[in-house]
Amino acid sequence: MRYGFVIDQRKCIGCHACTVACKEENQVPLGAFRTWVKYVERGTFPNTRRYFSVLRCNHCDDAPCVTICPTVALYRRLDGVVDFDGERCIGCKSCMQACPYDALYIDPATQTAAKCNYCAHRLEVGLEPACVIVCPERAIIAGDLDDPRSGIAKLVATEQVQVRKPEQGTRPKVFYLGGDAAALTPSLQAPAATYMWAQRPADEVSLVKMLGSLGASSAHGDGALARPVYDVPHLVRPWGWKVSAYLWTKSIAAGVLLVAALGVFLQLAGGGWLSGTVAPLLALAFLAITTSLLVFDLKRPERFLFILLKPNPRSWLVWGGVILLAYGVVAAAWLVAARGGDVGALRVLALPAVLLAAAAAGYSAFLFGQAEGRDFWQSPLVLPQLLVSAVVAGTATLLLVEAVGRRDPAALAGLSVWLVLGVLAHGVALLIELFAYHPSLDAASAARLITRGHYRVRFWAGVMVMGTIVPVALITGFAWTGSPIGVPRSTDIGLLLAAVLALAGLWLWEDLWVRAGQSIPLS
Repeated sequence: MRYGFVIDQRKCIGCHACTVACKEENQVPLGAFRTWVKYVERGTFPNTRRYFSVLRCNHCDDAPCVTICPTVALYRRLDGVVDFDGERCIGCKSCMQACPYDALYIDPATQTAAKCNYCAHRLEVGLEPACVIVCPERAIIAGDLDDPRSGIAKLVATEQVQVRKPEQGTRPKVFYLGGDAAALTPSLQAPAATYMWAQRPADEVSLVKMLGSLGASSAHGDGALARPVYDVPHLVRPWGWKVSAYLWTKSIAAGVLLVAALGVFLQLAGGGWLSGTVAPLLALAFLAITTSLLVFDLKRPERFLFILLKPNPRSWLVWGGVILLAYGVVAAAWLVAARGGDVGALRVLALPAVLLAAAAAGYSAFLFGQAEGRDFWQSPLVLPQLLVSAVVAGTATLLLVEAVGRRDPAALAGLSVWLVLGVLAHGVALLIELFAYHPSLDAASAARLITRGHYRVRFWAGVMVMGTIVPVALITGFAWTGSPIGVPRSTDIGLLLAAVLALAGLWLWEDLWVRAGQSIPLS
């Protein structure tokens, strides 16, 4: 049994009866929508035509929102309906990033995620969804796709139907009959700053202007096939500065102990003041900051422990929590062993510390990979970038402490070399990701926003020049003049500046990456 919908676009008159019935039946609050109608126009006056697209949750057979949800608040029923349990939701908004169809929203009353659930309460008593019975043209057909005798199964088997974003591999169960491809594909629609009968929110208008700046080089520009003339408001960027800051603080938390543990493992450091005490203290401090950012970004932060108490083992949010917890234990053990002067224990802890530090830095690549609605985040280079970022962040932070504290020439020289290598590797990785082939139009558009669009100044001037070229020049310049690195006071200032700029460049990149990934509309 697999319940689904067929939307007969040949019959739809755009009356919004389905939207109103859905809101009344499910008590959907103002400003939120489980089912909505989007108007799209094609052609040039007087040869124009308007298309109505009924949009909603697609109840996917392979639903990415179910996979990423850390507390099993979203689940697929035996009848194929993707339902949700608001009592388990922590408001992490990851489901909104995973859904390619923009079907989820945060309920302002409960501060939990919500969406179309096929009117499951009606289904269980033998009734059809509210949108089906209210449609005056019978343009919405519901039923069991696995029952060859049902009307919906016959339509799908005999008519030419299409689904939204089939390339995502989610196997959606909302089929469109007689629909226009341009009306169902946001990347084929020109940005519209205004609607008829509606005023777009300011953040959406700002996003439209950003996409419009890409021009004809993108399908979001002059080469579009259609133009939207009416739509409902959508949350532009579910993840904001707290998520960007979490990536940055986590890089520092993982990087400082990663560098220290590698030094002990390779017998380049003996677990003294910097590698034995400073590194684990910084790791624990920034780990606490990272955890705080994660908790306070939740809409229901008081339910944070649900990640551990009601976990979904397929979600990388859950695995990330476990990894960070284990990493914190190892960092604390490292600090205790170092304070006791037990070098042997540090060498035993070095390998697990390296592995857990790398896992703490890199698990976000798999988490963002589960956010399947955002094509820009699906790059295979995200994992190596995060690992290199941790090395850069850890080295720069330790270099700052050493340059302000002991100013040991040997430690400063070694950290400076690692910082130069890390910054260069990170810069090269960014250029490869942004200028290499992108498998989807949305990913390419997000990359162009960074290199040639709205974010270009921050990327080229902030990330590449101030965050990459200048730190390398400051460090290698001192080495080229023959001055012993870390000895003259002027050199200390240069190293401090190089470390600060490297950390600032990392922060700026994380922020741009998170913003650009969410700047491409999903519906």
